[in-house]
Amino acid sequence: MTDAPKSALKESPEGAGPLGLRTERVGLTKSAGVVSAAVMTSRVLGLVREVVLASLFPTGLALDAFNAAFRIPNMLRDLFGEGALSKAFITTFTETGVREGEEATWRLANRFVNLLVLVTGVVALLGIVFAPAIVAVMLPGEGFDVPLPAGQSYGFATKRDLTVFLTRVMFPFLPLVSLAAVSMGILNSRKRFGIPALSSAFFNVGSLVVGVAGYLAAPSAGMHPVCGMAVGVLAGGLVQWLVQVPSLRAIGYRWKPELSLSDPGVRRIGKLIGPATIGIAAVQVNVFVNTLFASLGTGWLSWLNVAFRLMYLPIGIFGVAISTANLPALAAHLAAGDRASFRDVFGHSLRLMLVLTIPSSVGLAVLSRPIISLIYEHGVFSAHDSEMAAAALACYAAGLCGYSAIKIVTDAFYALGNTTTPLIASVLSIALNVALSTLFVAGLGWDHRGLALATSIAVTVNFGIACFALRRRFGPLGLRSVGVATAKSLAASALMAPCAWLAAEAVAQAFGRVSTTMRAAQVLASIAAGVAVYGAAAWILRIHELREIVSLRRRA
Repeated sequence: MTDAPKSALKESPEGAGPLGLRTERVGLTKSAGVVSAAVMTSRVLGLVREVVLASLFPTGLALDAFNAAFRIPNMLRDLFGEGALSKAFITTFTETGVREGEEATWRLANRFVNLLVLVTGVVALLGIVFAPAIVAVMLPGEGFDVPLPAGQSYGFATKRDLTVFLTRVMFPFLPLVSLAAVSMGILNSRKRFGIPALSSAFFNVGSLVVGVAGYLAAPSAGMHPVCGMAVGVLAGGLVQWLVQVPSLRAIGYRWKPELSLSDPGVRRIGKLIGPATIGIAAVQVNVFVNTLFASLGTGWLSWLNVAFRLMYLPIGIFGVAISTANLPALAAHLAAGDRASFRDVFGHSLRLMLVLTIPSSVGLAVLSRPIISLIYEHGVFSAHDSEMAAAALACYAAGLCGYSAIKIVTDAFYALGNTTTPLIASVLSIALNVALSTLFVAGLGWDHRGLALATSIAVTVNFGIACFALRRRFGPLGLRSVGVATAKSLAASALMAPCAWLAAEAVAQAFGRVSTTMRAAQVLASIAAGVAVYGAAAWILRIHELREIVSLRRRA
């Protein structure tokens, strides 16, 4: 594959590059916008679900048990269902369509779906059988050996016993959500982004509705109320898959009971998944490290979960959205041998990612306390809980850009068929996270904030290593323009931060922070001030990606 001759590339009047590439950049931004809106809906509903949980269950007991139990199958979901598996499938499915035609793609889809159900079903069964051992490994700290109050135990002696039971209930979530993920991959490969991205919203609605019903009904059946929320997770996973089935049928997919381990596409996906699972697993493994250390303290896991949920909002809105639209385009360009277009799409995606996540990171750090107080400080979630979770959010926010941007770099390696390099970068970042967590918590005696900070440092280093390696592997990537856009965004964010903080303090001084209405006014005023200042600074500094977004919104 070679770059197209410069003489063959028609430049646009604005010097933005080839007209075809410019059109594709606009199309990618549009697709990312569709996904972003859908993911934002999902993340907001997920936040509602977390708020309901936090208001119903105390942070140190049932909520810790539920979060820990859900984290185990959910981590496997991130690794297999929506991580390495989804990316490997999209890359192979796209290449098969370009080279072999539609019939071959549907044959590959059926064979892979059937194999996926078989494998994840076995994993779920093993998880149910060995749940006590899994919980013991992931949660070794004494914080999970706390006895449950006699009137609230429902037959469970300790928080660990309750965690084991909830883990067993929720493990079948894995095959359900894996089916949802491969359905999403098929639809994304056919440029269908809206319904797949919105499917997670249906998960949150299903899990919340069934979960709350189960919470109310469980005590009458002699079960702990939190068990009803666990059943809700299974219902949500089922809905997340089923809601995509009509769209699959609309694009021509029909399920057939065929299975073949010798299919070249299936074998290619398998080869990609193996090392790639480790290669993109840094976030999930770092979450596991946090879980392990968080079991040392009471309430740590719930505070970290609250903080990470809020940080996951911009990751989903920007990181997941841009990555979802980005991967099929990168894979298609390489399959067609068009390295110039690959480079252009990569650089544009990374610039778009950073100019959106840098101000988000700064905003979350500055406004962490008022945001968490507004959203979570209800029911049994106390002011102390808000303070502890806000401190963790400020530390997590430092890694927001790394969390989001690593998705773009990983997509590029996937399109290149190179999974070894991301593997090495992730292993190094995981080792760094373990070392820093040990230093901060065991060595320096820090609390859960040290775990959040260690994770942020590790994922940022992971991005840096992977980006450097991609530059050496592929050649020029247009990183100079990425650096310029980053510098401009940092400058605009530096102006934004004090303005947002001063707006929050001004509202608090004038009206107080006691009522929910005043907290909402404080948060909205500070966000409005921050957005206005960042937008004005970005316009003056000529951050073109934001101008492109504004232009698209006006045309819409």
